[in-house]
Amino acid sequence: MSKSIEASLFSRHLPAPSIGGTRISDPGHIHLSYGFPATDLLPVQELQAAAGKALQRERSDALHYTGAIGPGRVRDWVLNRMKKFGIEASARNFLPTFGAIQGIDLTSRILLTAGDQVWVERPTFFNALQSFRAAGASIRSFPVDEEGLQVDELEAALLAAVNAGEELPKLVYVMPNYHNPTGATLSTPRRQQLAKLAVEYNFFVLEDDAYAELNISGETRPAIYTFAPERVIYVSTFSKTLGPGLRLGWIIASAEAIGYLATLSLGSQLNPFTQEIVGELLEEYDFDEQVNRLTGRYREQRDLMIGELEAALGNEIEVDVPDGGFFIWVKFGETVNVNDFYQSAIHKGVSFVAGNAFFHDGQGSNYLRLCFSYCSTEQIAKGVRALADAYYERIQPEPLTG
Repeated sequence: MSKSIEASLFSRHLPAPSIGGTRISDPGHIHLSYGFPATDLLPVQELQAAAGKALQRERSDALHYTGAIGPGRVRDWVLNRMKKFGIEASARNFLPTFGAIQGIDLTSRILLTAGDQVWVERPTFFNALQSFRAAGASIRSFPVDEEGLQVDELEAALLAAVNAGEELPKLVYVMPNYHNPTGATLSTPRRQQLAKLAVEYNFFVLEDDAYAELNISGETRPAIYTFAPERVIYVSTFSKTLGPGLRLGWIIASAEAIGYLATLSLGSQLNPFTQEIVGELLEEYDFDEQVNRLTGRYREQRDLMIGELEAALGNEIEVDVPDGGFFIWVKFGETVNVNDFYQSAIHKGVSFVAGNAFFHDGQGSNYLRLCFSYCSTEQIAKGVRALADAYYERIQPEPLTG
């Protein structure tokens, strides 16, 4: 007879189960919780053809630990593409990863030991919080406004910590473009200020730029990396443009940091066959046109979702219009707890992510995140109406304060 394993045998820092999805299999359910790209815009046929060409050209070499020419193709393409964001880097500054999330986790593993300080935005990406908790880090958060992380507050905290003889952060985690969940974009002066602080106070910035290409507004800002390349570890991915199932992202950092990060791959090339396929695809694929298709669709769906929210919930909520990315961050009155109508919304056929998932201390229960990229326009309209019905059934509306 099997014996259950004692919980004490496992690390006390293991993260909670993943957030942001549901197990609902009903095909009619509207998943406004999913942070997914538009399914019908993913390059399925092009990737299929690229896979065939890669196997035909490279044969068994494409299936070995190091791959064939694909990894070099991907690296060179990415390094050239990053010039769009002001990043000038070479092969010694590049490491492929299993999506951006592995870049976050690898960074945690090379930098953090239990008790180290990690400073994050408030709110922030819940999977990043899980990684930092798994490392046993001590997490402190700083508010986000319409221009992104309030770097002045972070600077004041650094100065106060120095004056008090307290520990400084080893890592500051930030999403500069189309922040998940708020959609805010960090202003260029704040990017420069944060980079300057990283040098002055001797910490690393982990720049999570997963949504960089999804620029609805048309304005591109320089990466934080450009202002302090020795102090910034830059992470991005193909998940939002070519497909999350590829699990292909990258890190750009100093050669020294890349050396430490590479040791965690234990000698193997990361995801070599996927790199053969993507490398083959990018040789001829019009990536800019793919980005244009995505941002064109997302502009339409973002505007629709905001219009539906305003029509259905009116003065009960506050929303900002993101310049890109996937998400709308919805604020209810201070006395509202969105978890109170979460199950009702599920029963009505729509799901969302409650705001407290994005706060390291469990606050934010009067917020929720909705994704406008994945569902159709019809689903968005129907889902928002179902969400509003759930709210009005379960909540006595209170006016917004502050």
